Amino acid sequence: MAGTAGTPGTPGTPRVLRAMNDRAALDLLLEHGPLSRTRTGKLTGLSKPTASQLLARLEAAGLVLATGTTEGRPGPGAQLYAVNPAAAYAAALDVNPHRIRAAVADITGRTVGHHELPTPVHRPAVPVVQQVTDALDGAVKAAGLTRADLHRTVIGTPGAFDPNTGRLRYASHLPGWHSPTLLDELAAALPMPCEYENDVNLVALAEQRLGAARDHGDFVLLWNQEGLGAALVLGGRLHRGFTGGAGEVGFLPVPGTPLVRQVTKANSGGFQELAGAQAIPRLARELGVEDIPDGPYAEVAAALLERAAARPDEEPHRALLRTYATRLATGLASLVAVLDPALVVLSGTALTAGGEPLRDLVQAELADLAASRPRLVLAGVREHPVLRGALESALATTRDEVFDTSRRP
Repeated sequence: MAGTAGTPGTPGTPRVLRAMNDRAALDLLLEHGPLSRTRTGKLTGLSKPTASQLLARLEAAGLVLATGTTEGRPGPGAQLYAVNPAAAYAAALDVNPHRIRAAVADITGRTVGHHELPTPVHRPAVPVVQQVTDALDGAVKAAGLTRADLHRTVIGTPGAFDPNTGRLRYASHLPGWHSPTLLDELAAALPMPCEYENDVNLVALAEQRLGAARDHGDFVLLWNQEGLGAALVLGGRLHRGFTGGAGEVGFLPVPGTPLVRQVTKANSGGFQELAGAQAIPRLARELGVEDIPDGPYAEVAAALLERAAARPDEEPHRALLRTYATRLATGLASLVAVLDPALVVLSGTALTAGGEPLRDLVQAELADLAASRPRLVLAGVREHPVLRGALESALATTRDEVFDTSRRP
């Protein structure tokens, strides 16, 4: 319901206008770092007295701090102001079958605590709620905080929680996460609001905010690491689909592999079998690549593609790159035909390890297989991209709430 004239939520009232100026100034401080009253006024378009009042108001609210003075100019230095890092904290978790990675960031986005909890399948089963709280507590302790200090947490998992049933779908390989009461149990255990998002969607968010997809409102991110998936960003927003399954392209039937039936039980599909990371060691053996390393298939795939990219003119490494590029382009062509994106971001170690040689080959193959020709780029966020995207998501909501001074008395 719209507020009546004079209530805090009424657009155009002095209180709301002040809150809009406050938020603009806080966003500028996040972007530029410490600013003086004069510089704040210039960037916001406010007069110097109004900017001074704004900064004094934000300082009194605990949202900014006086951090020092300008140097290198004649006369006394101007007072500088910055966002108070302790104004709020947000947390993120990146979950896969082998470990939970957790991090805590202050409201400026600086990571202040990190923890990784192994969750090997051969250990006695530990309830998921305990796994989550243990991982979160490890990061909180590393930050010198408590759970109560956290404003919000975002958890990234494979698959997606169906908004209609609350159950995790498309991730049968994640043990313990499929109970119909799990979200209620986690809500009871965690004192802060908690959101859940598909891991590849979070990678796309990280690329949109920090990486190769900045300033792009429509793009596809193709991810290949432990599994093959995609994220779809349309009109600047993630497209999740009716059940949260948009982007589960590993299940996509494609030429070159037999049809996979009952794909959710198999946790695989045609595109996964054709171009997933587990297919790369097999393909390398078929093409005569020697000295194939041992280890988890995602790590082996990345090592093979990195070696091939370093020797693109040598057989059989050239054959591996070309054949794998064709396989990737086969599935991508279906996405491009339906979505017609301006940009495709290649992410995950099984794609980024191939570097520009692999990207060039996929770009050329896609030009032959698709009517439109989106630009392909390598991911810009390489270190813990799921966790970084989860932190960005948690921070965005936290800032919207904490920086809204119209809600303050």
